[in-house]
Amino acid sequence: MKGLHFLLVGCGHIGQRHAALMAQYGQIVAVCDIDIIKAAQFAQQYSCNYYVDCNQMLLAHTSADVVAICTPNYLHASQSILCLKNNMHVLCEKPMAICTKDAIEMMQVAKQCNKKLFIVKQNRYNPPVIAVKELLQKNILGTIFSIQLTCFWNRNNQYYSHSWKGKKEKDGGTLFTQFSHFVDLLYWYFGDVDSVQAIVKNSNHQQIIEFEDNGVIALSFNNGIIGTINYSVNAFEKNMEGALTIIGQNGTVKIGGQYLNEISYQQIHNYTIPPLKKGNEPNNYGTYQGSMSNHDAVYRHVIETIQAPANNITTNSFEAFKTVEIIERIYTAAVQK
Repeated sequence: MKGLHFLLVGCGHIGQRHAALMAQYGQIVAVCDIDIIKAAQFAQQYSCNYYVDCNQMLLAHTSADVVAICTPNYLHASQSILCLKNNMHVLCEKPMAICTKDAIEMMQVAKQCNKKLFIVKQNRYNPPVIAVKELLQKNILGTIFSIQLTCFWNRNNQYYSHSWKGKKEKDGGTLFTQFSHFVDLLYWYFGDVDSVQAIVKNSNHQQIIEFEDNGVIALSFNNGIIGTINYSVNAFEKNMEGALTIIGQNGTVKIGGQYLNEISYQQIHNYTIPPLKKGNEPNNYGTYQGSMSNHDAVYRHVIETIQAPANNITTNSFEAFKTVEIIERIYTAAVQK
């Protein structure tokens, strides 16, 4: 696997994860961050150039292959579009955008510029998630009747302190920042949503964040499946669970753990999911954890897809758009309590 030349925009926690993999699978040419100290530290660590202006970096390194966007949510769309227009493939962290209008523009520009637009969807590489996807593809569970997604994590006041997180116009909301990977799996598994009802509330972060910290959602899918999402960032002291239960004609299965990392229940007609290999550890940010860290698989896929254009993109930008659309529909339908 031949290495690519990478540029990195955003030298925060998730940028560290990307940088390590860039160095492993290719070469980091340059990094960019508005915080010159962070950018300089990255540059020293990886022996590359650094900038505080993304446009200057792009103009100085026109032969680079891929730009990774690891900045706050509200910058994803504008920075991805800038990089695409500068003839770069783009790997953008979740969420793709925080409104459908921006997500559509990102896809349109990628098509116009004939460049790949990858969106990080690392939960799709979790061994239990892959195993259940295969069950659905083979129709082993038969007709799916209902699904229940539960996301009970902890994000304390410190998490939101002196940050873009928690600001509506920059963050987008709890579903965008904490749980968009989980919503992505609903679309990946079950298809498009027909109707939405929702109740959301800020129960424990008043005066700290500008949107909800928990919610209850009822969904119906175009294929007749009904489901619920029950989510919160108020779990006491630490993440409790990120789980998906599927109830079908021929079986019931639950992917559980803190971040969809284990098969916690299965009762399936004439079938047993075999023992699965241990997945990667979650992304660790010091005072809290994120989803399972499968960015190594993401990077291998990006390289393979760019070098063999016939490959299908598993981090499909249209599917990432659908995640944005579903979350936007939930927030539009939500009753604030």
